Amino acid sequence: MKTGHFTSRGVYPNASQNSHTNSRTFRQAACSAYRAQIRDAPPLPHQERPAEATRARVADLLNQRLADSIDLQTQCKQAHWNVKGPTFIALHKLFDDINEDVEEYVDLLAERVVQLGGIAEGTARTVAQRSTLEEYPHALASGEGHVDALSSALAAFGSGARKAIDQVDALEDADTVDILTEISRGIDKWLWFVEAHQQGEAEGQSRR
Repeated sequence: MKTGHFTSRGVYPNASQNSHTNSRTFRQAACSAYRAQIRDAPPLPHQERPAEATRARVADLLNQRLADSIDLQTQCKQAHWNVKGPTFIALHKLFDDINEDVEEYVDLLAERVVQLGGIAEGTARTVAQRSTLEEYPHALASGEGHVDALSSALAAFGSGARKAIDQVDALEDADTVDILTEISRGIDKWLWFVEAHQQGEAEGQSRR
């Protein structure tokens, strides 16, 4: 009999659990160190920073993605709180893992806006007005329903992130492109995880 930690990816031995935990801890520590470095660093010489008009344009683009990321985070929690059914444990954990990473993306986007001289606009009312994501269905309960809804939200957010990468790249802000690329890769990973559940359920139904 297998012993270990049950996750959205199945039962893993304790070594895998420790590896997953250590990886998340390392990533969170790296993000904290990066933020501290940016916060404590002296201002860059003016000629080394993007032009003021460019910074303002990039900040506007990031505020749009910020609204989407905050909306996505709330949708992850909506799924986490309300999922029911035979896959409850796996999906409950998976949705919370996604939420934790999206929370980091929210901070990265907001802090980059401020670094560029803008105002991070992340209030609930602003997000409600600005988010491009579809409203999350409130009546869902089944694992299949939440998997489908969250897959759609992740795909839409990822598409917006890739569009923003192209827009910011055209404005020649390489640092912001790096941040958006990191977020896009993370979203693609989580979309893969969620869609794997969707495919597994479809295969299970086809055998009945």
